[in-house]
Amino acid sequence: MKKPAVYVLDSDVFIAAKNAYYAFDICPGFWDSIVEAHQRDRVRSIDRIKAELLAGQPKEDLVVWVKQTVPAGFFHGTQSKPVLDAYAEIALWVQRSTQYLDRAKAKFATEADGWLVAYSMVHGTTVVTNEQPRPDSRSRVLLPDVCTEFKVPSKDTFTMLRSLAVKLDLRVKGAT
Repeated sequence: MKKPAVYVLDSDVFIAAKNAYYAFDICPGFWDSIVEAHQRDRVRSIDRIKAELLAGQPKEDLVVWVKQTVPAGFFHGTQSKPVLDAYAEIALWVQRSTQYLDRAKAKFATEADGWLVAYSMVHGTTVVTNEQPRPDSRSRVLLPDVCTEFKVPSKDTFTMLRSLAVKLDLRVKGAT
């Protein structure tokens, strides 16, 4: 029997959710489902994503959620030798690429995307991002394209939620 996917979330999954369709005040079930799936060892992220999320305003909903609700083991470290070696391979591939503009390469080097792919290469996880692949992009190194290059599966938020059998269902009191 095939082992169920373990998902590693990009910062855009959290940020887009809080800013739009799963805002904390209208859809707390989304946020609860992330924690619940983590408790079943199906969802996690990495330390570098945590740093990106905590860069927001201290009283912002997402920052408060990360600090107060997210379980301690949710954000995994990226400083193991296998992850560092995988990241070095990814960074070298990006830097040697003639496809990407220098500013795209420089931006990629400052973001967590390469670390997500490296972590997933080592741990056999699936990257979750809202970015769409654009294999011909020159101005941006996109996470799904890096995943494809390094044979790391990637999915979007909604595919992950379906795979986890998440149901965000409104039950109105007194309704029949």
